[in-house]
Amino acid sequence: MAGKTEHQAMHAWVKEMAQMCNPDQIHWCDGSDEERRKLTAEALSTGELIELNQKLLPGCLYHRTALNDVARTENLTFVCTDKEEDATPVNNWKPREEGYAECRKFFKDSMKGRVMYVVPFSMGPVGSPFAKYGIELTDSIYVVLNMRIMTHMGQNVLDAIGANGDFTKCLHSKAQLDLEKRRIMHFPEDNTIWSVNSGYGGNVLLGKKCLALRIASWLGKTEGWMAEHMLILGVEYPDSHIEYLAAAFPSACGKTNLAMLVPPEGLKAKGYKVWTAGDDIAWLRLGKDGRLWAVNPEAGCFGVAPGTSMSTNPNMMKAVEKNTIFTNVLLKDDGAVWWEGHGDAPPAHGKDWTGKDWTPDEKDKDGKPVLGANANSRFTVPIKQVPCVSDKVDDPAGVPISAFIFGGRRARLAPLVYQSTDWEHGTYVAATMASERTAAQYGKQGEVRRDPMAMSPFVGYNMGDYFRHWLEMGRKVPNPPKIFHVNWFRRDENNKFMWPGFGDNLRVLEWILARCRGDVDAVETPIGFVPKPEDIDLTGLDVGKETMRKLMDIDKGEWKIECDGVEEYFKGIGERMPKELFDQLASLRKRLG
Repeated sequence: MAGKTEHQAMHAWVKEMAQMCNPDQIHWCDGSDEERRKLTAEALSTGELIELNQKLLPGCLYHRTALNDVARTENLTFVCTDKEEDATPVNNWKPREEGYAECRKFFKDSMKGRVMYVVPFSMGPVGSPFAKYGIELTDSIYVVLNMRIMTHMGQNVLDAIGANGDFTKCLHSKAQLDLEKRRIMHFPEDNTIWSVNSGYGGNVLLGKKCLALRIASWLGKTEGWMAEHMLILGVEYPDSHIEYLAAAFPSACGKTNLAMLVPPEGLKAKGYKVWTAGDDIAWLRLGKDGRLWAVNPEAGCFGVAPGTSMSTNPNMMKAVEKNTIFTNVLLKDDGAVWWEGHGDAPPAHGKDWTGKDWTPDEKDKDGKPVLGANANSRFTVPIKQVPCVSDKVDDPAGVPISAFIFGGRRARLAPLVYQSTDWEHGTYVAATMASERTAAQYGKQGEVRRDPMAMSPFVGYNMGDYFRHWLEMGRKVPNPPKIFHVNWFRRDENNKFMWPGFGDNLRVLEWILARCRGDVDAVETPIGFVPKPEDIDLTGLDVGKETMRKLMDIDKGEWKIECDGVEEYFKGIGERMPKELFDQLASLRKRLG
């Protein structure tokens, strides 16, 4: 089927890629329900997808990835530019032409015997000043159906691109799913993404991290806006006024739970409502009113299943009851799904994420329990199915942001919440974030790594230039968001979490927004402003004064050690590291004595 577009350069590019990949057919996707039904039926017939119990989970499907293909492979992900310093030191780098040459060998005839699907998609509402358009070529129906959920996809995108509009050129092939030949390559200077030999969503849904963060961050620096790894959340007051926050956390630090927060019983009397405008990515532009406005470029949620339950995230659990694609979870005998942390007893029997028979008492050769679901198993669900979805989620203008919140897992160091003194100090706070490594990331779980702005795996250019861009945006925005750091994961001397987290995090957001309005005072410390104990509403919460004191405690000795680690990290960025952030480090050391 030929695409309904007069964009001759697009047709020429599709033809060129098809000559390399050699598919049997080319299908231009129109995004229609009829097309979805046909593709689903085909994927069910080949086993690429499994239909779940349609009475229990209407419209839901199940997929298993290859055993060696269950997470982002950061070690095989590259930014390819002409100059090494334009991509390093955080990114893996290859010279642009070398990157293309290497991948051409892997793409050669990779789609022989398959269909090449041409997927037109928009990140951001079609027609919005925020929107960026792309075309993904793929040989995976799983990818097509996920892109339907995660992006604004279909013929209307081709209409918006027109006869000569810009678009990101995205090429994906499962090829042979060969780990040795797996590459996720970004060519920001060409607005191009190539991904080969993977079928895992984070590597192959190229509108997501690849375009919406790596390529978009490059475009944002070039064009004067920001692409950030942030949720967007609206807090509605009883008078119907809504204030919006954007927050960044590394994977498995409660980001999705915060995005879909349910007010705790103790605060319900105040009449708050919480609205989800985005759960993962925010694009931010300067508005006419001098504030930063944000839009969620995605149309769906690509969530981590393990740990998601009615107690941790009831809104997400309700959302995934229909029209959801589950990947690498446990398949129950009744055609429903389960995962560790699901909130109910495990089934007596099922098929685990590898397709093998599974029982709850299953043990491996070392005597450890065998997981029914992969630790990074996922679900893909339309964001409009989330019960608390904001009515602004598709607003082409976006929403105004009052505060940026950053955080990570720090068992001993960071207090529950603190506020930076100004934008430059806030940039330092965000640039020095650190957290434990999770199952969604390649490498050893539990290892602490620095993850500035939660963007370390996703900045599409030099990290020093990225920090510089943050500093310049602060100077450009007359009324920038206030910047805060939170730590839901502080532990006591018995290694127990001191803060309950989840819905009770609204108590901290309440203080943050009060600070944005200038309604409450704070205590100045060497690292920034922390709340007065009485200004965090603990109504209905069993957290004593001594625990709150410990949650706000600043251990100067620990922070001096932290400064040494920050200095080492900053020096590793190289010559493009902004002097302003070294000056911030020196000021912090002075305040610490």
